[in-house]
Amino acid sequence: MIALSNISKQYGRQILFVEASLQLNPGEKVGLVGPNGAGKTTIFRLITGDESPDEGTVAVPKRLSVGYFRQDLGELSGRSVLDETISGGGEAGRLHDELKELEGKLAAPDSDPDPDQTLARFGEVLEAYSHGGGYELDARARRILSGLGFSDDQLEGDVGELSGGWKMRVGMARILLGKPEVLLMDEPTNHLDIESIIWLERFLSDYSGILLMTCHDKDFMNRVVSRIIDVDAGEFVSYTGTYDHFTRQRALAAANREAAHARQQSMLAKERRFVERFATHASKAAQVQSRVKKLEKIELVEPPRQRKVVEFKFRQPPRSGENVVELKGVAKAYGENVLYEDFDLKIRRNERWCVMGRNGAGKTTLLKMVAGALTPDAGTVQLGASLKLGYFAQQSLDLLDPQLTVFDQVQNMFPAEGQGSLRTLLGAFQFSGGDVEKPIRVLSGGEKTRLVLAQMLFDPPNFLVLDEPTNHLDLETKEMLVEALVAFEGTMLFVSHDRTFLRGLSNRVLELRPGDGETIPAEAPLLYEGTYSEFVQSTGSEAAGVHR
Repeated sequence: MIALSNISKQYGRQILFVEASLQLNPGEKVGLVGPNGAGKTTIFRLITGDESPDEGTVAVPKRLSVGYFRQDLGELSGRSVLDETISGGGEAGRLHDELKELEGKLAAPDSDPDPDQTLARFGEVLEAYSHGGGYELDARARRILSGLGFSDDQLEGDVGELSGGWKMRVGMARILLGKPEVLLMDEPTNHLDIESIIWLERFLSDYSGILLMTCHDKDFMNRVVSRIIDVDAGEFVSYTGTYDHFTRQRALAAANREAAHARQQSMLAKERRFVERFATHASKAAQVQSRVKKLEKIELVEPPRQRKVVEFKFRQPPRSGENVVELKGVAKAYGENVLYEDFDLKIRRNERWCVMGRNGAGKTTLLKMVAGALTPDAGTVQLGASLKLGYFAQQSLDLLDPQLTVFDQVQNMFPAEGQGSLRTLLGAFQFSGGDVEKPIRVLSGGEKTRLVLAQMLFDPPNFLVLDEPTNHLDLETKEMLVEALVAFEGTMLFVSHDRTFLRGLSNRVLELRPGDGETIPAEAPLLYEGTYSEFVQSTGSEAAGVHR
C-alpha cells in the first residue's frame, strides 16, 4: 500500500496541494486526471522519492519495486534495442549486460591481460544467467518489443539511431520487462500506434501490481483503470469506476454543488435584506442580532470549479466539386518495400476516410501523395475542382515562427481579424491568460499541435488531410476538436490512433494490408463503405490484424 497523507506542496507562488491525501491499494489500477499544471507529475515524483512534500508524509514500503515511465527518458544509445530492453530485467538484466561485456573480451583475446580469468567468469555468469531465468527474460523482451511495434530486424539495431518516439517505446519495454510491483505511467499512449495501444491495454489489464497513470486516450482509460483520482485546486477527489463513470459523477456533483450554492446565496440574500431593513428598529434588535450571528457562523458553499473548454464557432468552408481526389494505378515503393501497386481510390465530397494499417503499411505515404508532398512512382493523383486543401502533419509544427508569440503567430496569419475573435480562437485550443504571450520556441509538441490546428480551422479548407492530429492533445481539447469537425461541411482523409476520433468522424475506412514479408501475406487494401464503428462490428478488428 502507498499513502500520501495530508501533503502540501508549492513551487514559489504556485500552490499544488493543500493537506491532500490519497491511498493506493494492492492490485489497484488508477487514472490521474486534472488540468495541466495541477500536479499530476509531481505525485509520481513524490512516490519515487525524487521530490518531498513541504508538509505531510509519503509512505512507500522500502522493499516495494517501483517502475516509472516518463516522457523525459534521457539519452539512449550505445546498445541494441534488445539489450537496452533486457537491461531493465533486474538481476538477470545485469547478468545479461555482463555477458555481453565478457563476450566482447573473449572476441579480442589479444587485448585481454587475463583471458583465462575472463573465460572462467563467463562460465560463472552464464550459469547464473541461465538459472536466473535469463533466457526466459530474452523471450519476454522480444514479446514486449513485438507488442510495441518492433519488427525482428529492428531488435539488433542501435537504440541511439531511433527517433524520439521509438526510443520512448524502448524505454517503456524496459520498464514493463522488469515487472515492478508498482507501475507509474505518464502518458503511455503517446507515440504509440493503435495496434500497440491495444496490445498495451491487454498487457496492463493482466498486470497484477499497483498501476497509477495519466493518459489522454479515453478508451484506454476506460478499459484499464477502475478508479479515477481528480487532481485540482490542491485537492484529490477519488471516484470508483471508469473514466466515463467519473465524468458523469463529476458533472452530477458539480450540478448538485451549483444548486446548493444557489440555494445558499438566495438564503443569504434574504437574511441580509432583513438585517439591512430592520437594523435601526429597536423592536427588531434581538432578531437582527440573532441573524447577524447566524450569518457569521454559516460555512459558505463554494461554487463548482469550471473547466469548460472555450466554445468557438468555426466557419464553414467553401463547397468543393463532387469528386475531391482520385488515385489511379498508383504505385509506390521504398527499395524492395512495395507499399502500393496499381492502387485505385476515389474520394467524394463529404466523405471522411480514416486510413488504418500496421506501422509501415504506408498510411503517411498515402497522405503525402494526396497532399502533393510526395510523388507516386507510377499512376496519377488527381485533385478535384474548387478544392482548398489543408494538410496537417507533424512536420507542420516546424512551419511556426519560433521568434513569435502564440498571439502574434495567429495575428500575422489573420491580420484583418479583431483581437477578441483571435483570443477566443486560442482559448478554444487551451491558450488562455498568459499562455497567448508564450514564445513559440518554448512550446511543447502538444501546444504546437494545438496552435497549428487552430490556424487551420479558423479559415478551414474544404478538404482536410490530417496525419495524427490528436498527438499530445488532452481529453478536453480532443473532444472539442471532434465536436468542431463533426459540424465540418467538407471532406476528410485522416490517420489517427485515437478511437474516440475514429468513431466520431469516419464514414469510410481504408485498411492497408501489405503483409510483413515473412509470416503475413500481403492483401489488397480493403475499402469499407461505412463508419469505423460499423467496420469494427463487421470485422471484429479495432486495428489492422488486432481482434477484440
